[in-house]
Amino acid sequence: MKKTLYIMRHGQTLFNIQHKIQGWCDSPLTQTGIQQAKIAGKYFKDNNITFDAAYCSTAERASDTLELVTKMPYTRLKGLRELSFGKFEGEPEYLHPKIDPKKHFGDYYVQFGGEDNQVAQQRVKQTLTKIMQQDNQTVLVVSHAGSMMMFSDLWTDMQKLRQSGFTNCSILKFTYENNKFNFEKIINF
Repeated sequence: MKKTLYIMRHGQTLFNIQHKIQGWCDSPLTQTGIQQAKIAGKYFKDNNITFDAAYCSTAERASDTLELVTKMPYTRLKGLRELSFGKFEGEPEYLHPKIDPKKHFGDYYVQFGGEDNQVAQQRVKQTLTKIMQQDNQTVLVVSHAGSMMMFSDLWTDMQKLRQSGFTNCSILKFTYENNKFNFEKIINF
């Protein structure tokens, strides 16, 4: 049976506008972020998209976004968290290493108490697979840019997603069938 997964990035946060590294640390949604989440909620309502289940990471920015999109009960899961940047959490974004965009950050942040990119990618993949193996037809997940990009990179060209204007509250639509995800489209506001 083909199922549908909508993975949505959280709304704009204080650290997003301050250009600070935000992995496992958290910062609140801005007024713009709140408005973005409401617009996403209206998109789902206007298109008659309803969910059988909703999930988000344990970060408050994700749960706050989800609560603005839908009033349904939801489950917070650690497996949906952003990549951990260790000692770089809350520091300026310009401190990120210059990398090949196709390789993400690799294991760079491990030496600073952070997480290996491939480990994080498998964590997110396993969590989303478990979610989709449950008895739900249409699922909403609110997560983070890095987590979503790492996961999406397994099923589509991540560079195309970046070029399409992947922003706060962007939504990636996937189908899930026979234990495989298929990228359908990106929805930007």
